[in-house]
Amino acid sequence: MTENTQQQPASVPELPTQYAPAEVEGKLYESWVERGYFTADATSGKPAYTIVIPPPNVTGSLHLGHAFQHTLMDALTRRKRMQGYEALWLPGMDHAGIATQNKVEQQLAEEGRSRHDLGREEFVRRVWQWKEEYGGRILGQMRRLGDGVDWSRERFTMDEGLSRAVQTIFKRLYDDELIYRAERIINWCPRCLTAISDIEVEYQEDDGELVSIRYGEGEDSLVVATTRAETMLGDTAVAVHPDDERYKHLVGKRIKLPLTDRTIPVVADTHVDPEFGTGAVKVTPAHDPNDFAIGRRHGLESLTVMDERGVITVHGPFEGLDRFEARSTIVGALREQGRIVAEKRPYLHSVGHCSRCSTTIEPRLSLQWWVKVGPLARAAGDAVRDGRVKIHPEDMSKRYFDWVDNMHDWCISRQLWWGHRIPVWYGPNGEVVCVGPDEEPPAGEGWTQDTDVLDTWFSSGLWPFSTLGWPERTPDLEKFYPTDVLLTGHDIIFFWVARMMMFGLYAMDGEVPFKTIALTGLVRDERGKKMSKSFGNVVDPLDWMDKYGSDAVRFTLAKGANPGTDVPIGEDWVQASRNFANKVWNATRFALMNGATVEGPLPEPSQMSATDRWILSRLNKTVADVDAYYEDFQFSKLSEALYHFAWDEVFDWYVELSKTTFFGGGEQARVSARVLGEVLDVTLRLLHPVVPFVTDTLWTTLTGGESLVVAAWPEDSGFRDEAAEREIELVQRVVTEVRRFRSDQGLQPGQKVPARLDLTGTALAPHEAAIRQLLRLQPEEEGFHATASLPVAGATVALDLSGTIDVEAERKRLAKDLAAAEKEKAQAQAKLGNEAFLAKAPDQVVEKIRTRLAKADEDIARIEAQLAGLPQG
Repeated sequence: MTENTQQQPASVPELPTQYAPAEVEGKLYESWVERGYFTADATSGKPAYTIVIPPPNVTGSLHLGHAFQHTLMDALTRRKRMQGYEALWLPGMDHAGIATQNKVEQQLAEEGRSRHDLGREEFVRRVWQWKEEYGGRILGQMRRLGDGVDWSRERFTMDEGLSRAVQTIFKRLYDDELIYRAERIINWCPRCLTAISDIEVEYQEDDGELVSIRYGEGEDSLVVATTRAETMLGDTAVAVHPDDERYKHLVGKRIKLPLTDRTIPVVADTHVDPEFGTGAVKVTPAHDPNDFAIGRRHGLESLTVMDERGVITVHGPFEGLDRFEARSTIVGALREQGRIVAEKRPYLHSVGHCSRCSTTIEPRLSLQWWVKVGPLARAAGDAVRDGRVKIHPEDMSKRYFDWVDNMHDWCISRQLWWGHRIPVWYGPNGEVVCVGPDEEPPAGEGWTQDTDVLDTWFSSGLWPFSTLGWPERTPDLEKFYPTDVLLTGHDIIFFWVARMMMFGLYAMDGEVPFKTIALTGLVRDERGKKMSKSFGNVVDPLDWMDKYGSDAVRFTLAKGANPGTDVPIGEDWVQASRNFANKVWNATRFALMNGATVEGPLPEPSQMSATDRWILSRLNKTVADVDAYYEDFQFSKLSEALYHFAWDEVFDWYVELSKTTFFGGGEQARVSARVLGEVLDVTLRLLHPVVPFVTDTLWTTLTGGESLVVAAWPEDSGFRDEAAEREIELVQRVVTEVRRFRSDQGLQPGQKVPARLDLTGTALAPHEAAIRQLLRLQPEEEGFHATASLPVAGATVALDLSGTIDVEAERKRLAKDLAAAEKEKAQAQAKLGNEAFLAKAPDQVVEKIRTRLAKADEDIARIEAQLAGLPQG
């Protein structure tokens, strides 16, 4: 444990009778910021600890997923700061290309204008204006949550420094021939009019139609099935498997493509699954990624049949039709010709939609910029394989390797105006020049810059080092890179995590961007269902913060955080966490009123009671457990350990067992007051990273210290007292057993009962006053008649229940319980006596039955004792 050198205030400090988070949290947070507690010093001699925040979108607001991950990152950083590290938690936002551009375009639409009416330069200026006025709302909400970030280092993916980093790495990759321009199939949004990344595609189960169409005539015909009949206008082949005997006579031949004047070849390709459908597939290289690959293998022509808005461009009766209108029209035309062999409607299938506007994605052949990821991905895989980067939990490594080992080249260009414009210029005679940040673009007539911007993930992939000043070798980069932990959801391991690994290793000469990747699950509702507006179960964490306080929300989220697994959360759980905060408040208030102090050294163990030694032993074990859980990112376990230690052991047992000592006064009361002060001091320190507001308020009142934010983290002193722990366990057994008996007799918790305690020869004797206090047992007086006698833990507790219970009703109830326990015992004995059963049953099943038998024996002994103790009449 940590020695506290703070001076105890001269007068007993007072706390309000109730904790009011709304009156504390906002003012307290701003005082932390004003004092510079979260500002990291690059010149410090302390060891560095760095986390860079996964940058939320500038258009976003705090949702439960943010609150969840921010709580965990804040807990990690606060603890390291308390441990003496120069801790930097760096905040910032992502410019979110498509999402932000859509916001401003919606504004313009309300004015009856489009971005083309403004022109590119004026539109970008308008987006910056929107960003300054409306963007960054989430930053204020992060303050509400208590995020201990270094606001002096706040970054934005389009600020001057990060823009320089983007241009620098583009130029380097281009010169190293790791960036190139080519025609490939991409995800295209006909509404946003841009290529989008895989992560921006949301797949939904849509009701469609599966139609089977006959291509060719007579024996030289085959049937293909499709949900996208409109793309047949761009078919340039039909593919079958090379070993499919049904179609071997057709391979190499040409067949008539319906509704057109073209013939197309039948090709053999191993991509085709002969067991699926008819075993024949239409090949449209310009409108399907698999077909594009087949087309390249067989030298097929790629015919684009739609424009950028999804309108048919092929000359003929379907020209000018929207893709969905064309689909039904083409099916109708095929039906008239007798080409439709089968129709299945509705046909539920997975269809990609733009996550920004919900428009159905169109796979489209397009000239785009690409990153050649092969060597970059290999380096990213090697960094995990050789242990330079640890993935936690370890079983998530397989997902990571599945991605980086099979990564396709990355389309990085977007047909937007908001974003990092591609630094490539085209000359009048076909020249192509890539311009670095310190180079002047080509001058002269006919030179134009590429109109596309870079994928948002390109700039956010530089986040761990660009935010620290790269490409300059800044003091921040020297001190705080590589970062220590990347904590993020497992859902973006493929998109953001892998890109940061690739770019970090490339830009920083093989130095990893972070040492540990700690992957979390996703927040779900209390039934484990995904939160969605369509389900009506989305929760605004700010509502819960208003109602229960930020500490309650944080503690609830941390308690649910098992590594890599999803987190169910409901309002009842937040309310329970609020109750816990109130319990901590009330217990500390009680302690202060009874002289709890941190002044001076702890008394020697020989001066302490067994209760004092027990709680200090348990305290040190808790410190050790919490440290181990933090190192293993076991937030749920450390939160549960702190909850049960604080509520159960400190507040429900130690405080209650010590009340008679406090009320009695004298030297022992002074010793216990110092012990209680120590226990609360350390407990509040342990709780602080997860529940910072209530703990800091209580700790500064208890100790007179400056703030828990800059206080020392507790250390396990090594003090253990197993004998004291065993002694208090006996006390707990007695109290628990008698409480259960009282409850069984229908006695009210506060109802006082005369009792005789025979504690002779046991370690319980020094605790008689506390036991009586906890159990509401009065001393025996004249006329005492023991109507019930309970043997427990080597002692005997005799109770006089005369006139307090209906004896006959109680005898019937106990007889019924005894019969049930005896039946349970008989069943367990029968199974354990069955050799055939024992030979076949798994060990854990047999052990479970043995446990049931032991429990039945205990119940029988307890009930028989209760029956024997009832008054005879």
